[in-house]
Amino acid sequence: MTLDDVTMIVKFFGGLGMFLYGMKMMSAGLQKFAGDRMQHMMGVLTNKRFMGVLVGGLVTMIIQSSGATSVMAIGMVNAGIMNLTQSVGVIMGANVGTTATAWIVSATQLGDTFAVMKPSFFAPILIGIGAMMVMFSKSQRRHVAGELLIAIGILFVGLTWMSDAVKPYQDSEIFVKAITVLGANPFLGIFVGFLVTCIMQSSSASIGVLQSLAMNGMITANIAVYICLGACIGSCTTALISSVGSTRNGKRVAVINLLFNCIGVLIFGIIISIVFMMLPDLPWMTVDAVKIAVFHSSFKLVNTVFLFPMGNLLVKMACRIVKEKDDDEFEETDELMLHLDDRILKSPSFAIEMTTKEIVEMGRLAGNNLRAALNSLIFNDYEKLDEIFVTEKKINRYQKQLTEYMVKINKLELNEHQHTLVKNLLYAINDIERVGDHAENVAEYAQNMKRDGIQFSDMAKEELVEMSNKVMQNYDWAMEATLTGNKLLLEKVTAYEEQIDAMELELRDRHILRLSRNECRMESGVIFLDIISNLERVSDHAMNIVEYVQE
Repeated sequence: MTLDDVTMIVKFFGGLGMFLYGMKMMSAGLQKFAGDRMQHMMGVLTNKRFMGVLVGGLVTMIIQSSGATSVMAIGMVNAGIMNLTQSVGVIMGANVGTTATAWIVSATQLGDTFAVMKPSFFAPILIGIGAMMVMFSKSQRRHVAGELLIAIGILFVGLTWMSDAVKPYQDSEIFVKAITVLGANPFLGIFVGFLVTCIMQSSSASIGVLQSLAMNGMITANIAVYICLGACIGSCTTALISSVGSTRNGKRVAVINLLFNCIGVLIFGIIISIVFMMLPDLPWMTVDAVKIAVFHSSFKLVNTVFLFPMGNLLVKMACRIVKEKDDDEFEETDELMLHLDDRILKSPSFAIEMTTKEIVEMGRLAGNNLRAALNSLIFNDYEKLDEIFVTEKKINRYQKQLTEYMVKINKLELNEHQHTLVKNLLYAINDIERVGDHAENVAEYAQNMKRDGIQFSDMAKEELVEMSNKVMQNYDWAMEATLTGNKLLLEKVTAYEEQIDAMELELRDRHILRLSRNECRMESGVIFLDIISNLERVSDHAMNIVEYVQE
């Protein structure tokens, strides 16, 4: 082996590294640039399988990874947000969407016709413009756009390096023999595609490398077909690995993805092998990057159209492979936050949306606990007192786990808006936990009243009911604003907050007057004043929450 050979090997692996890193940066940049658009796309997901195909395809085009979309689908099914039937459409769409990367790579083939389209010409320009935008632009959106341009430039530079590194060997004997062996043995070609994709954990990456070799006329039709088919099966490994430790339905989603690709590879493999036998010259024709992209897209589209009506059959097959557990077995799952799965962290915007829903669920739990505590206190209904204290512990667990999950999200590739949203959601979690503490305070006062035989006067009860209703209405609006982002609710909460502050002062003055007239017991009077103080603070927390939404 000569020094030139070593240089070319190093250049090839350097180009491969730049290509893979460029793909990763491009995926992160696209996610930042898309922001909340992805969560809106996922929000339109319905029971209609066709809509699932569209959503799965669009999300995969954004994050540039069918494996990541499949993992997200596993997380959603694992969380009970989406059923198996819906997941079939998403899986099919993800497999179609992943072909976008091959078309991006094949764009370099246009350089043969237009010099301006050669990566050696435009890639440095993209990197230069992107660097200027990152260094000198104050706009967060332009900063992200600059990162995206740099990523695309690095990706194409990596492709150029790989292509240049193998160009001197396109007529070498070892490559000719390798092409002959791979082309003559479909199973070996499929296995190579499968193995390379398993190692790279990305079919887009393995097909991108194949396209870089094809740019130098080193790839024949049979090799391209079989390696592409093998890559499609290899792309399923990411979802299969991710499904370990998930629920039974989560594992079934991974199996559906595997079945979809294996059935397609089997049918296509047989048909193409027959075509190659009928046209013996066809398999040995050289192909370029564009032709590989055309075949890859055609395979995915035809496979989706063919298996689309058989979605329910795929679900049944997956259920047969991943059977239900016996009655004496059970799955250990955390009863809290079933929607929060590390798998969905692959999509920051979707992870934020799911976390927001869990925060609202925590908020509703705290609100219902406060209602139960007030009911016990005002109407001497002590049956649920023990349950209130149990629920308070559950709220504290919510706070701990949600905070830990939000910290994970904050470490992801987020745009400026998402960083602000995460910060405000963390504040909201703390406010909700404080509402839970106030519910516990009210329950403790109810316990004391039960123990000491204390009761409020009818007038005190009416005043507490009136203030409680206003506070709980304000708190419910705050939770709705957190879930929907409706900023109009800020005006309602602000208006009620002012009324509640004035009411607290008025009720305090009235009750002190009743105490001075000996119209109620001193013990109940002290508790009454503490209760309205707690209620006023709950309204303050509601005000804080809607202000986070406003920001």
